[in-house]
Amino acid sequence: MASFKKYRVGKSFHLADIQPGATPFSEGSRSEQIELLDTLALDLDKLQNLLHAEGSRKILLVLQGMDTSGKDGTIRWVFSRTSPLGVRVAAFKAPSLEEKARDFLWRCHAVVPRSGEIMVWNRSHYEDVLVPVVEGWIDKKELERRYAQINDFERLLSETGTVVIKCMLHISKETQRERLQDRIDTPGKHWKFDMSDLDARKKWGDYQHAYERLLVATSTRHAPWYVIPSDSKTHRNLMIARLLIRTLEDMKLKERPDDPALKGLIVE
Repeated sequence: MASFKKYRVGKSFHLADIQPGATPFSEGSRSEQIELLDTLALDLDKLQNLLHAEGSRKILLVLQGMDTSGKDGTIRWVFSRTSPLGVRVAAFKAPSLEEKARDFLWRCHAVVPRSGEIMVWNRSHYEDVLVPVVEGWIDKKELERRYAQINDFERLLSETGTVVIKCMLHISKETQRERLQDRIDTPGKHWKFDMSDLDARKKWGDYQHAYERLLVATSTRHAPWYVIPSDSKTHRNLMIARLLIRTLEDMKLKERPDDPALKGLIVE
């Protein structure tokens, strides 16, 4: 099996070194990959049950990526067999007036995972070091402050029992073009399309540069970034499923000991 090491962001990382069309975690035919993904989804469900039963630690999975990179699809497929009682999803849109009136991390605290829970963020606090940077709304000093505040926030989560996994879904500009065009050409997908997607696409290079800067500045030991080649939807899902399973296995989750009060108890 491929190693995650190449895809974990370090200080000398360059986004251009990761090919969006790579499929290192795919094996066999597409039908075999879909079957494997279902198996991994079942394995993830079993591990999530252990996480819930242990009741002390939790997982935060952050999904970031350009429009059409597949954040919704990742959640749908990777957690297809997981009990909804153990997984929650929060989607981060443009800040509301209520949110703008407070610090940029205020809205994040309300949706951190509970003990025994997997929390998935569809976009995240990283929007606040992407859009404002590309649009020129904050200067370099403010950007550095935000990087430091994000690292401190994620350290707080880590030190209070949250395992933080951050995945940047990396697609090519051509793949985005194809997916946007499909949304335009398919009436049933019109709801997915927003004209602002085209405005952001015009600044593709600026966004790639902003992503590279934030990946290097905020990939830490306690909250690492992984870049997920995502031109292939199936590969994207397989890689993230395997990353989650490896993380849960490394946590050495243990079942709760048997309750001695239940020994010999007969239900009448």
